[in-house]
Amino acid sequence: MGEDESQDELVSEEMLWDRIPEVEGAERANTYYELSARIFARGQYDEALALAETARDIFSELGATAPSEGLAQAYSAIGYNLNQLKRMDEAATAMSKAVEILRENKSPIALELACTLGEWWYSSKNYQKVIETMHECAQEHLVDGSLVGAANDMHLIGCAHRELKQYQEAIASFQEARQIFKKEKEVIHVARCDQKIASCYIELGDGESALTAARRAIDVFETAHDHRRETFALLEFGKAEILLGKLEDGLATLDGVLEIITDDEPKDFEMIVDVETRMASVMRLLGRGVEADEVMRRLISVQEALEGVPESEDLGD
Repeated sequence: MGEDESQDELVSEEMLWDRIPEVEGAERANTYYELSARIFARGQYDEALALAETARDIFSELGATAPSEGLAQAYSAIGYNLNQLKRMDEAATAMSKAVEILRENKSPIALELACTLGEWWYSSKNYQKVIETMHECAQEHLVDGSLVGAANDMHLIGCAHRELKQYQEAIASFQEARQIFKKEKEVIHVARCDQKIASCYIELGDGESALTAARRAIDVFETAHDHRRETFALLEFGKAEILLGKLEDGLATLDGVLEIITDDEPKDFEMIVDVETRMASVMRLLGRGVEADEVMRRLISVQEALEGVPESEDLGD
């Protein structure tokens, strides 16, 4: 930004501050909202939040005479600032009010904000709210003819069901999303669904179905050279092999996954611990208890570092 532009921006903001004592009602609320937007853009989220809340309060005091779009904008601004401040529950609650107002007024931006809301409910681990919100979004996307939008909605619904351990429902949602992605030739997204379907079948103890779905995902990701996603699909494939009693094969697959993820930077130690713990369990089943004990001994130190447990605590119990 040039010096003149910076000066114009500065003067413009100063003018907004000067305008506040001179205006009332909706105009005053809109001024606070505009200031909030400018300060949000600078990354000063606490101050921007306070200004957005002031705008909302003024709009609310106006009652029935308040422009509904202005009130919705104030709520969405509150939501975006709370999101940046990592106050996810509060952010989602504020955004849900914005969506409610916009939907009542049939605003075209309601759907976009509703999709954002669904992602925020997911981040706040309110998975039932995700399902409710995204079902409505999926229906609206279908009405609008946005098939990929609807498929993305169903994918997120599947992820929420999976977090709730509702694996049959999750599979149904992922399969519905997969069908649409396939129709639209969104090949990577088809494979993403397959990988998650495999993970659900594993939880249900259906190794054969898990193996088939994971194999399809691996084939796509390998062909696309999408190595990160291929690694996650390989992990599900290894779990499926172990579930089916193919212990040596499963151990070899997990060892391959471990080799990939330990080369990554930064290292995902939680995933490394998960994979090595699974490998140690298989080693015990194969009669390789000494190796398994050594793996678990090492992992105790890693878990201690991850959890911040004081050294004086005995993690071996």
